[in-house]
Amino acid sequence: MLAVNYSTIRNKLKEYCDRVTDDRETVIVTRKDEKNVVIISLEEYNSMIKAARNAEYLAMIDRSMEQLASGKGTVHELIEVSDE
Repeated sequence: MLAVNYSTIRNKLKEYCDRVTDDRETVIVTRKDEKNVVIISLEEYNSMIKAARNAEYLAMIDRSMEQLASGKGTVHELIEVSDE
């Protein structure tokens, strides 16, 4: 992980973008008043979003399992589907 000030990143943007994409580096751009930003690759961003969605889905399954275990489930008849 690199920390670079705004002026440096502005002057060497291509170099730092290449490091992010080619070397999987994370760059923190430091700015005034602690308004920092992070530069990551699109691949890393997509991976983080997928992990967050998976965590939400697993949490939903856990809540459902807890509801079933506490007797809050409902029994439904199966629907027959014809092959026609």
